[in-house]
Amino acid sequence: MAWWKPLVVLAAPPLVMLVLQVLSWQLVGVIEGSDDPMSPTMTPLKSLGINLSIGASGVVAVLLLARLARVPWRSLISSPRAFDARRLGTYLVAAALLVSAGLGVVALVAPDSTPWVGFGVSGTTVALLVVTVLTTPLQSAGEELWWRSAVLPATASWVRAVRPALAVGLVVSSLGFAVLHGSTDPWLFGYYAFIGLCTGLMAIISRGIEAPVAFHVANNVLFGIVNTVLADGEPYAIDRSTDSGDASLLILAAVNIAMVALVWLRERRARAVGVG
Repeated sequence: MAWWKPLVVLAAPPLVMLVLQVLSWQLVGVIEGSDDPMSPTMTPLKSLGINLSIGASGVVAVLLLARLARVPWRSLISSPRAFDARRLGTYLVAAALLVSAGLGVVALVAPDSTPWVGFGVSGTTVALLVVTVLTTPLQSAGEELWWRSAVLPATASWVRAVRPALAVGLVVSSLGFAVLHGSTDPWLFGYYAFIGLCTGLMAIISRGIEAPVAFHVANNVLFGIVNTVLADGEPYAIDRSTDSGDASLLILAAVNIAMVALVWLRERRARAVGVG
């Protein structure tokens, strides 16, 4: 592609997301009668607005790249093979087990590093759980479509040689993913960049988006559920400010590494027997 086209892919989806989120949060503020609709407290309607805006931005990113590169959008989902729903299901189960184990270890060794207050169930809790289960998969898939299906290959096109191109795509997409999460904390920023790197490797190793989507969905849904039920019946807040992260994130980083290793082993075995 022309050098400027990846810049469009980098710039347009964040603008789409920003506009959609601001509009949805302002609408939510009117509905809820909030004095500060842009606060980080996650009410059910605000969570819904975030999830749908990010999901839509991911679709925009893929369709935009398909148009700019003049390639079928399906080739950005998986290539050279077709999308495999069975692969997605297998990786989703594996990711759920790994993320659950990571959450358990964090709860045991670093409970003070979490935002968890105590178990509580209210109408807000139930509504947040419904929004989390039904729409967080759309948000997670949207982020993977955005950064792994669109930004990674788009920015990799700046370099002709395959391995350096993959390195450029991985670095740019991982850093962009971290920047978009808006954390000023070094631990959190590094962790988000590491997630981007690992899910990018999953996509490259498996030649498709199923593994990173499965991991992202399992991670976000399970964290959303735990954060909701341990907020003592109140809406929980997302804190990404300075000093909000610490070394406990290394436990979650290990979960990412384990998932990359699992994908590598599974794909290697599948190719050895001529499947996929």
